[in-house]
Amino acid sequence: MSWKTLDDMDLDGKVVLTRVDLNVPMQDGAVSDATRIERIVPTVRDILAKGGRPVLLAHFGRPKGKRVEEMSLEQIVPALAEHLGVEVRFAQDCIGAPVAEALAGLPEGGVVLAENTRFHAGEEANDPEFARALAEHGDVYCNDAFSAAHRAHASTEGVAHLLPACAGRLMAEELAALERVLGDPPRPVVAVVGGAKVSTKLDLLGNLIDRMDHIVIGGGMANTFLAGKGIDVGKSLCEHEMTDTAREIMAKAEGSGCTLHLPSDVVVAREFKAGAESETVPADACPADAMILDAGPETVRAVAELFGGAKALVWNGPLGAFEIQPFHAATKAAALAAAELTRAGKLASVAGGGDTVAALNTAGAAEHFTYVSSAGGAFLEWLEGKTLPGVAALG
Repeated sequence: MSWKTLDDMDLDGKVVLTRVDLNVPMQDGAVSDATRIERIVPTVRDILAKGGRPVLLAHFGRPKGKRVEEMSLEQIVPALAEHLGVEVRFAQDCIGAPVAEALAGLPEGGVVLAENTRFHAGEEANDPEFARALAEHGDVYCNDAFSAAHRAHASTEGVAHLLPACAGRLMAEELAALERVLGDPPRPVVAVVGGAKVSTKLDLLGNLIDRMDHIVIGGGMANTFLAGKGIDVGKSLCEHEMTDTAREIMAKAEGSGCTLHLPSDVVVAREFKAGAESETVPADACPADAMILDAGPETVRAVAELFGGAKALVWNGPLGAFEIQPFHAATKAAALAAAELTRAGKLASVAGGGDTVAALNTAGAAEHFTYVSSAGGAFLEWLEGKTLPGVAALG
């Protein structure tokens, strides 16, 4: 699929409605993590450099179509101005006179931040009238919020059909990274799929089996696959009702020429708490009164060796209960192995999903991956092979 970028658009003197992700965490009235703000800076600066006047559209929280003062975007203006390094004018609404007034008083090189789009019920309903009201003051539409691209909302999909549309820098970077590992990747290509439950990753596995040469199964969902092979997993998290499905997935993979990799050894404990006494045992030797909480060192060595022979890697989900030590060890070691290969120019590595990003950051590996997606649901739906409305509207 092809889409236009900022490089394809004439922005001189144009008002550019720019959909961004500013759903940032707050603490004591201030932005506590400005990552999402930092990631839109290149797009906004490029629009300004091309003579455009950016009007930023974004949602914040879940106000459900009503004005909720604690979900006003006005509170992030100081942080936004600091990171952009320009004056930011706030419009008290995202449609109508407030936007026109903010634009009228906007100094050259300034930016308008419009109020939370979700204060209007028409946003999530993708109401055509609301989309037209959003588009009224714009000349060009730029979507830089891949994280919201799986939603067919007025500001992510509706407006794109009403104005000349393009992808922002972050959106284009994200799409290029995903195309690199899913479109026509260098071979062999490996996926790491982890998480608690197989049931939440069925679409993902179904799509990846036809695209990957190898899939490493980790986290609690690996227990369901082990159980599907007739292995007793003790008191481990396991969807026993999904073992038939796990066997079907394994059979499909075998028929597709995709190799599924399950843990060969595991770390088990009797308690699920930090510092719990643990031991490493073969994957088929989990004690009846214990639970599997991480992959073992033998498994990690095999995964690292697999990465070493690969050309591309896509990662979604941890290998164990990474949030509790010492059960972060496998995820950390495998992530660092992938990071080192990437840094050496031997591996193209793309990762995404909330737990995945947290795990890679904890491991100190994220900065060395080729690309780490800031999107959660959109990243997962893209990996599942689904059409994202916000992306399709740019084509």
